[in-house]
Amino acid sequence: MFPLKDDIPAKSFPAVNLWLIAVNVLCFLYELKLGPHLEGFIIDYGFVPARFYHLQDVNWLDMSRFVPVLTSMFLHGGILHLLSNMWMLWIFGDNVEDSMGHGRYLVFYLLCGIASVFVQAILSRESHLPMLGASGAIAGVLGAYFIQYPRARILTLVPIFIFFYIVEIPAFFFLGFWFLIQFVQGYFQLSFGSLAEGGVAWWAHIGGFAAGVGMIYFFRHKPPGSRRSKFFK
Repeated sequence: MFPLKDDIPAKSFPAVNLWLIAVNVLCFLYELKLGPHLEGFIIDYGFVPARFYHLQDVNWLDMSRFVPVLTSMFLHGGILHLLSNMWMLWIFGDNVEDSMGHGRYLVFYLLCGIASVFVQAILSRESHLPMLGASGAIAGVLGAYFIQYPRARILTLVPIFIFFYIVEIPAFFFLGFWFLIQFVQGYFQLSFGSLAEGGVAWWAHIGGFAAGVGMIYFFRHKPPGSRRSKFFK
């Protein structure tokens, strides 16, 4: 199933969501310019679980090991990887930003990305392959949307054999099915011991989605009269 649009217009200009999309695109364009130096760049700024734990064992006070946790969230392994992630962020991110406000949304997005990296890393401690992509952070946005807008309608392209149909699907079903797919794939990846062999970081998706579901209650707008920091308006 491929989402085309939802039926909830944004109430405010999604400045942070558009900024995140722009940063991801600019980072990818920079990757394209690196040519033969790209592999070294990816190794340096992608998140490598084995390297992280090694640096932690050598000197746990060395905070440089946390830099790739953030930088890896803005790197992508190819144009399709980038486009699929940015399309999901475009469709679902504006409404989640509406529900939180700009400042809260940015912090929420980054925290979901961080959570997703560590869930995958905990399960693949020996992996020397760099983790890349905004998928985990975006999964957190999907988790927040799942809680905030379960009755929204998602216009979806559904392939059935050789035919394609466009149907409206409730958000709770679309996102619930999406999460189920991630969980099933992650379960088989874990069962067959292939976490360290590369491929899709399914557990990063699961961790990001779970983080989004859990944190939305702390980040969404509070009822009128409650106290809020001016930064998070």
